[in-house]
Amino acid sequence: MTVTSNFESQPVSATDFLTPGMLWFLVGVVGATLFFVEGLDALAYAWSLPEYSHGPLIPILSGLLFLRQLKEVPVQVGIVPNRWPGVVVVIIAMMFAVLGKLANISDIVAYGVIIWVFGILLISFGWRVGLLFWPPVLHLAYMLPLPDTFYYKFSTWLQLVSSEMGVWFLRQMMVPVYLEGNIIDLGVMKLHVAEACSGLRYLFPILSFSYVFAVLYQGPIWHKAVLLLSAAPITVLMNSVRIAIGGYVVNAYGVEWIEGFTHFFEGWVIFLACIIMLFGLARVMMFFQARKMSLAEALDLDTDGLGTQAARLRLIQASPSMIAASLLIMIGALAWQVMPERNGVNDIKRESFLFFPQKFGDWQQVGNAQQLDTSIEAQLKADDYWLVSLQNPDESATVELFMAWYDDQSRGGVHSPEVCLPGAGWEIAWLERSDIASQMASDTPFEINQAIIQRGESRLMVFYWFQQRERRIAWDLAAKFWLMVDGIKTGRTDGSIIRLTTPILENESDSDANARLLSALKEIEKPIDRFIPRE
Repeated sequence: MTVTSNFESQPVSATDFLTPGMLWFLVGVVGATLFFVEGLDALAYAWSLPEYSHGPLIPILSGLLFLRQLKEVPVQVGIVPNRWPGVVVVIIAMMFAVLGKLANISDIVAYGVIIWVFGILLISFGWRVGLLFWPPVLHLAYMLPLPDTFYYKFSTWLQLVSSEMGVWFLRQMMVPVYLEGNIIDLGVMKLHVAEACSGLRYLFPILSFSYVFAVLYQGPIWHKAVLLLSAAPITVLMNSVRIAIGGYVVNAYGVEWIEGFTHFFEGWVIFLACIIMLFGLARVMMFFQARKMSLAEALDLDTDGLGTQAARLRLIQASPSMIAASLLIMIGALAWQVMPERNGVNDIKRESFLFFPQKFGDWQQVGNAQQLDTSIEAQLKADDYWLVSLQNPDESATVELFMAWYDDQSRGGVHSPEVCLPGAGWEIAWLERSDIASQMASDTPFEINQAIIQRGESRLMVFYWFQQRERRIAWDLAAKFWLMVDGIKTGRTDGSIIRLTTPILENESDSDANARLLSALKEIEKPIDRFIPRE
């Protein structure tokens, strides 16, 4: 069966869209908007950030991909088979949203939105035809923000690669440069990783563009895969080139030139350069094909008839499955509104770190508590934090204690020092997760990260862990998991991160510094429950 010319030639008025099927579809859309509101709010916030500012374009592009693909699907006349699997998918989407609501993690609710869209397509076109529309649905994933933990780890790794490549390019141009952690030292100035790698904010829109490019590309599957996978390396390469050129400008013309250069190259120059490289890569691959064709022929850019395909929305049928899915999501949205509010952060009783003891056991505070830089505070997003130096007369070095408390970790809080230390110029020389319960005489697991970091000739021993109620967790991804579990079970998403640091002196071994931190930790554990509640 094909799309009939009769359908294409019929004029469409506004009243033509007010069919029973369209009305039930709109009921479902309104219900979904109410039910997934936390996820939509999370998307709106993410799209306000530079890294995800491309987000509003993704649904539009996905819609165009859908209409383009719909041209190849004939109009279905009569009863559409296999609609009910779509209702099951809608229920799964609602379960995702409920988990996100209970855990107070709105990103999970946002994931449910995409599953709901897929369910509606399966209901509208049936299982067999609806499955064909997976490319535009999958493209919607590019509008979602990455979970914070993955984002920080992924971006930090890419920043390190960009910095190292940029420094390599600079050295090839005979520019004296030194890389310390993630800080590029040009002699006349130091370029911090945040400044050096802001070009990576274009990674996500370029990933989206490469996906659309691969979908429209008419070449072999392996060509599509290469185009899709090449987006990240191309972005990192171009950002490295930007770093190298910026370093050369500073070295040749002075520091005053870097600001104008940075603003220029942080704009669309990087994005357009990456797009040109993608087109160039596609052209090179086509050159080696047996059947020669131009790039214009290889890309299916035909947009004729998209309006006609959009008009097919009026053909949505008021099937039992569509009615059931619409009623389910609307009833779910209304039921959630009348549910009693669960106990949350208002019930947490804790003392401010301002009242943390200045002396415990043989250890005592040296000087006043330290204030973090305003920019670091903004990134930390802690509701309460404490940074002090501790001293023991029997020890040859001090111990720095840092604690950060979060009323709601779902909005930040599980940030690993593995991410922030390189940004401060420190290199992680050794890292090990271990359970020190036996050393702490604890009946429950006491998992911490033990690390040695270095910068130049300075070496530090570091202990750190995430504390969520009675749990002490070393792995940040595990902390995220238990955050979700606690949110679902109790509605609580509070928690903290604790870090102890001490220098490794020239005349002592690593085990000496380790023992010093362990000694301080045993004393700190005694008063800590007043400030980081376990219940």
